[in-house]
Amino acid sequence: MSVAKPLPHDAAALHVTGQARYVDDIPLPADALHLAFGLSEIARGHITQMDLDAVRAAPGVVAVLTADDLPFANDVSPSAHDEPLLSDGTVHYLGQPLFLVAATTHLAARKAARLAEVTYSEEPPILTIEEALAADSRFEEGPRVYGRGNVDAALAKAPRKVSGQFEIGGQEHFYLESQAAIALPQEGGDMLVGSSTQHPSEIQHKVADALGVPMHAVRVETRRMGGGFGGKESQGNALAIACALVARATGHAASMRYDRDDDMTITGKRHDFRIDYTAGFDDDGKLLAVDVTHYTRCGWGMDLSLPVADRAMLHADNAYWIPEIRITSHRLKTNMQSATAFRGFGGPQGMIGMERIMDHIAHDLGMDPVELRRVNYYPSAQAVSADASGGSISPKMKAKTPYGQTVEDFELHEMTEALLASSDYAARKAAVDTWNAENPILKKGIAFSPVKFGISFTLTHLNQAGALVHVYQDGSIHLNHGGTEMGQGLFQKVAQVAAARFGVGLEAVKITATDTAKVPNTSATAASSGSDLNGMAVKAACDTIRDRMAAYLAQVYQADISEVRFADGHVSVGSETMTFAEAAGRAYAGRVSLSSTGFYKTPKVDWDRIKGDGRPFFYFAYGAAITEVAVDRLTGENRILRADILHDAGASLNPAIDIGQIEGAYVQGAGWLTTEELVWDDKGRLRTHAPSTYKIPACSDRPDVFNVTLWDTENREDTIYRSKAVGEPPFMLGISAWLALSHAVAACGTGYPALNAPATAEEVWRAIRGMGRGMGDGV
Repeated sequence: MSVAKPLPHDAAALHVTGQARYVDDIPLPADALHLAFGLSEIARGHITQMDLDAVRAAPGVVAVLTADDLPFANDVSPSAHDEPLLSDGTVHYLGQPLFLVAATTHLAARKAARLAEVTYSEEPPILTIEEALAADSRFEEGPRVYGRGNVDAALAKAPRKVSGQFEIGGQEHFYLESQAAIALPQEGGDMLVGSSTQHPSEIQHKVADALGVPMHAVRVETRRMGGGFGGKESQGNALAIACALVARATGHAASMRYDRDDDMTITGKRHDFRIDYTAGFDDDGKLLAVDVTHYTRCGWGMDLSLPVADRAMLHADNAYWIPEIRITSHRLKTNMQSATAFRGFGGPQGMIGMERIMDHIAHDLGMDPVELRRVNYYPSAQAVSADASGGSISPKMKAKTPYGQTVEDFELHEMTEALLASSDYAARKAAVDTWNAENPILKKGIAFSPVKFGISFTLTHLNQAGALVHVYQDGSIHLNHGGTEMGQGLFQKVAQVAAARFGVGLEAVKITATDTAKVPNTSATAASSGSDLNGMAVKAACDTIRDRMAAYLAQVYQADISEVRFADGHVSVGSETMTFAEAAGRAYAGRVSLSSTGFYKTPKVDWDRIKGDGRPFFYFAYGAAITEVAVDRLTGENRILRADILHDAGASLNPAIDIGQIEGAYVQGAGWLTTEELVWDDKGRLRTHAPSTYKIPACSDRPDVFNVTLWDTENREDTIYRSKAVGEPPFMLGISAWLALSHAVAACGTGYPALNAPATAEEVWRAIRGMGRGMGDGV
């Protein structure tokens, strides 16, 4: 069977030979136009005059469009219709598109866009959390609150408490392929759009609105992206719309690609957070109550900020049962890029807030951080009911999240035990303590962090997928589905599903570009749901065709349909055996339909975000990591020495691809928390807008020792071949690197380190200076 095999990525050979075709590689007609935006130079205010004569006169310029030239909807927002493609006269952030240039070359368009003379009536921008709170600048009236119990009373009675404030930086997606789109005008006013997008149907919808046509007049195709990470879920709308508008206005094909500086200046990032917390607990480390407040800088447009902030709240408990809990979330509107989806979609921010609390409590108690976490875990799936008559709370009640979902599949008790043993944690922690006692300059840290991550779109209707499968008379199989390929191996996994359903080799299956004309009304490839949703939709389509073939062959050979078997490239009917190709040919000759659509909707999910109650997730994926680091006490410089990971992918569809995803996610998560720092100045200008000023992890930043193992347990829910999602959950394993740095800093003095994120060398050095002994003893 094709599933569960560690097969290489379907386009691996194309990637390494440079033959893989991306949007900007698609050949265009000789007279195609190339586009660039003219950008605002202030963060807040109004345009008083915009002189574009020099832009129009620049070499190669064919057209220049402003908001007044747009025929229909001037909006690129995925949610609230609050993001105009081109400024309507109001400026909301520095880098906002004001006008659009179409020229004969990409360079000519970019050069011309810089010739505009724009004057503004400038206003003080709202940039900080404090400024937004003072101005009551929000996307919802007042904060949203989820939780249970009487938190204030429980905190008042708690034997011990810790409180703190924690700053968490944002993150640039830094996909290798920047945002790109093309548009080719078709006959009858139709438009063909190629887009580097995770959500072709949204591109189709937004382009149709901008052109004033029905969705059937717009076809969107996406073969692959050079990375997405959530940054191409909604941020590609502007480029696709711009190309379609110019193509419609001029009759020429149009192409647009952001240069890296433009991409980083224009597009949204991961949301940064400030988290305030108070936690009450007993002398054994048992949590009694937690009060946590999230302050989220959302940028100037709503984009996807509400569901991102919601998911941060939904992961504020991480892996721990908390009897009394209150989670408060402020969604603040600020004059900077609209923050957007990013791998984990708010989950990482909520989760690291809880891990900061656990780190603080462990330090306060002088307790081993792993044991503290184990004491507070949700009960295992195998746990028996406690004796309620003895005054304890039953595991059934303990297993309820703050939002009311029962945790039925908790794997972390067993996973933690296995990881501690395989990583030799106890001996290594003792060795770290010895090292720190003997070495005054270089300090080491070691830390453990667990992950419990919910899988499903919290916007319930998005949990659906479609597929289209054709079997040709020669036995070859054509496959299309609504998911998009961004390097994560989705196409390969889904092809393995199709091959397994027909009992053929993978070479018989061809997956073509995601295409809104083949599979309509698709959801974004996001929320780690690509394999879950599209795999099940493809399974449904394949099974329909297979069952038709089986029924026909059973009739021809006068056998019971249960006697028809598809395996090893052959079809057997009783004592008769034929190749799959022969079976397909006979079914075709017998006038059997060999084409089918497939559809899947996730069961059991039911969520009310206003009440904060229900079952937003079909299941949880789990993981655990142990990271060891070294820190230079004099400079704050640090590096990751070793990482040990045990991750729950259910019954993996493709272990090789899943392990690659886990490795990449860990490094990206560690980068978010250690080196990747976004800096805006007091005018709202992003200063870290290029690789020279923004530090993503390089190959040399990965751990020297990097051990990744899959937890080989089937998903308890009925997912595709009992696998689990593996896109986002391992990102949070990088939290262990940040915790290990906190442990190393704690060895430099007394008191709690209170390390913020990202823990850059400067931040680590600041935390060391703030310790009780500062730069004193032994230095």
